[in-house]
Amino acid sequence: MQAPWTLVFVRELKHPPQAVWEALTDPAELDQWAPFAAERDMNALGPLTLTMVDGDNREDTRAVVRVADAPKVLEYSWDEDLLRWELEPSGEGTRMTLRHTLVGVTDASLVATGWHVCVVVLEHLLDGDPHGVVRGRAAEEYGFDELRAAYGEILGM
Repeated sequence: MQAPWTLVFVRELKHPPQAVWEALTDPAELDQWAPFAAERDMNALGPLTLTMVDGDNREDTRAVVRVADAPKVLEYSWDEDLLRWELEPSGEGTRMTLRHTLVGVTDASLVATGWHVCVVVLEHLLDGDPHGVVRGRAAEEYGFDELRAAYGEILGM
């Protein structure tokens, strides 16, 4: 098995940290942009279930919120992986940094592409122009394969 490594994904968003925080923790907002649906608000520490959705297919995964320091740091395990979202004021917006420590996945280009697509959808949601969630096979309609190939080159895969 390959040793864990961390994908670092940084985006400048034109919305304040509190608005971004709500999108990261509120189940109704997560369901509009994230790769999973959350069974509860992620502001509270402790275990929860995140459900991966791909069309009609649903797969429950275990998660544990470890840090919920609003509106600065959200950290949770997602199955074997660890995700840490850091929000910093940046001008009138937010610098959002995602550190996704990959344990069980060998294709980091798939993960990077997935987060790239999700964050584009998140930006639309924050702008008040919700696009609608893009999950699973539906992402192929938005250039997923080409983007994945580009991330594969960047990551040396």
